[in-house]
Amino acid sequence: MPHTALFQSLQLGAFEVPNRIFMAPLTRCRAEAGHVPGAIMAEYYAQRASAGLIIAEATMVMEGNSAFYAEPGIYSEAQIAGWRQVTDAVHARNGKIFLQLWHGGRACPSSFNGGARPVAPSALAITNDEVHTPDGKKTYDIPRELRDEEIPAIVAGFKKAAENAKLAGFDGIEIHAANGYLIDEFLRDGSNKRTGPYGGPVENRARFLLEILEAVSSVWSSDRVGVRISPINSFNSMSDSDPVALATWLAKRLDTLRLAYLHVMRADLLGQRHADVLTPIRESFSGVIVSNMGYTAAEASDAISSGKIDAVAFGTGFLANPDLPARIRLQAELNTPNPATFYSSGPVGYTDYPPLAS
Repeated sequence: MPHTALFQSLQLGAFEVPNRIFMAPLTRCRAEAGHVPGAIMAEYYAQRASAGLIIAEATMVMEGNSAFYAEPGIYSEAQIAGWRQVTDAVHARNGKIFLQLWHGGRACPSSFNGGARPVAPSALAITNDEVHTPDGKKTYDIPRELRDEEIPAIVAGFKKAAENAKLAGFDGIEIHAANGYLIDEFLRDGSNKRTGPYGGPVENRARFLLEILEAVSSVWSSDRVGVRISPINSFNSMSDSDPVALATWLAKRLDTLRLAYLHVMRADLLGQRHADVLTPIRESFSGVIVSNMGYTAAEASDAISSGKIDAVAFGTGFLANPDLPARIRLQAELNTPNPATFYSSGPVGYTDYPPLAS
């Protein structure tokens, strides 16, 4: 069998998964009114239940922080019930699924949020991209700098979202600390210019993330909590003066928390690797490392076999191939993803990618 390492089981915190081909979190904008997951989302995730682990898409922990026009939330009873449809469908096919908890920070346009100005560690806008809206792309707002005394309420929002994720039947949660959203904005010094307890040295910039992890780990045991980071991703106008040092510090500190895994985006969204962050993370983090961005099955298998990482999260590969593990095992041809339907609505480019003929 080719790529044998990908089909080895893996102890992932509290439970064992049957393979190391994970599904990366992918925003798809298919939630219904009120940011409620519906039947089409249940079908989509159930189709992909053969992943070693599904990491469901970025999900709003609090109302009024929408960064996409149709992403799901986990703060209302209707959303909990909608997600329960999803988890029941995945579990019916013997899959495992984590929910990615997320606050969009400065990426939340006021036009999506009743005119409310977005919040961030510092009043710096995203300038290297525009926000997707039903009316085309728009310029991002200049955010409002969060006051220190406002931060505990957001931490509490993550804790409540963790409680709701448990009610919705998830197997665990992933804290989204990547891609230029609120937690990542605090972590990196290109977006965090504040002073005081949440700014300046890395231990202060990481305080927000660590407070969130402490809060959610009072709901879930830490071995059912993952964290995603992207130290070198420039998406959403992100940068850091020393991303390797940041990644190393985070890996050492997170290693003490006995997490289910650390999920590392090794490149930016254009596939460029400006620095090697995986090597110092591997040297500093003794738990499960999940890597992401641009892997072929062969490279993923080799990286796992060599001990560099423990699993790979595939994004567009899973988007277009609901039976990706079977295709890798059989070395079958892959469906080609259609970017024009990534953020559209309905089943086209979502639940209609064909599986292998039986």
